[in-house]
Amino acid sequence: MGKKEPVKAVDDVSFTVQKGKTFGLVGESGCGKSTIAKMIVGMLVPSAGRVTVIGDKDIVFQDPYGSLNPRMTISQIIAEPLVARSVKKDKIERSIKEILARVRLDYGICKDKYPHQFSGGQRQRIAIARVLIHKPDVIVLDEPVSSLDVSIQAGILNLLKDLQEEFNLTYLFISHDLRVVEFMSDVVGVMKNGKFVEVAPSDELYRSPKSDYTKMLLAVVPDFSEMVK
Repeated sequence: MGKKEPVKAVDDVSFTVQKGKTFGLVGESGCGKSTIAKMIVGMLVPSAGRVTVIGDKDIVFQDPYGSLNPRMTISQIIAEPLVARSVKKDKIERSIKEILARVRLDYGICKDKYPHQFSGGQRQRIAIARVLIHKPDVIVLDEPVSSLDVSIQAGILNLLKDLQEEFNLTYLFISHDLRVVEFMSDVVGVMKNGKFVEVAPSDELYRSPKSDYTKMLLAVVPDFSEMVK
């Protein structure tokens, strides 16, 4: 039996995200999107090339229930990044109150409860608050609304946009949903088999896709069927 060639999860991918902007990463499951996310935040080390992030970074995961410790109260969960930085207790409490207000949750209601006592949308707001409390410059959003009901998704997406404007945040937004990526992104990279097949400003890519693969993805989205005929 011949020697098998190694499979490259991500191969020759290069992109830059401008400060305060959103780079959308889209493609089918298994194309390498989450591998890129993990390399950016340091969960994986690339075997070649390099990742450069100016400033602090953090990640919001797809499943808000799985990413929150079920044995910790909401105050304890959100406080973790500040506790790790040895911030004083009184300042931590003030910061928790402020950041919960930013994600439109009530401190008095939330502080002593546990993750299972909240809805999926509320849990994702808590996950966002935990990331925001230590004031990162770059946030990786790995399918942040795909596990939520459609009726809840819009509220989370609008919240993310408001927070980006307020704090001048830089986002890497990962999703398989082309409509969500269009709404959130300034520039979009389309991935297939670990490579980019197309990178373009969002309005340009959705108006006039160049790659046949991008056209195929857009064709299965009702809003774009006429565009790519």
